[in-house]
Amino acid sequence: MIGLLDPEGVETRVLHDLVDFRGKDVLEIGCGDGRMTWRYADDAASVLAFDPDEPSIAAAREETPERLKAKVAFRVAGMMDIDLADAAYDVGLLSWSI
Repeated sequence: MIGLLDPEGVETRVLHDLVDFRGKDVLEIGCGDGRMTWRYADDAASVLAFDPDEPSIAAAREETPERLKAKVAFRVAGMMDIDLADAAYDVGLLSWSI
């Protein structure tokens, strides 16, 4: 799927140039169907990705590779509705969410 949305790998390369995801706990706001999640999740320690759109979250869960199921969690939630612990994440990111 990544190749279809970023055929030259530009978005993925820039994302990794800006952020070192290795061993980090990541919070992804407005993850949709996981379009961006798959670009960094292999390097992260854990990922909590959320979006208010239930069909998108269902698609993301379905597309989650087996190797990532233990460390990537998708939730149906909006930014104002999700309950997060203080300082629980090292990296917060969003794309196409504003």
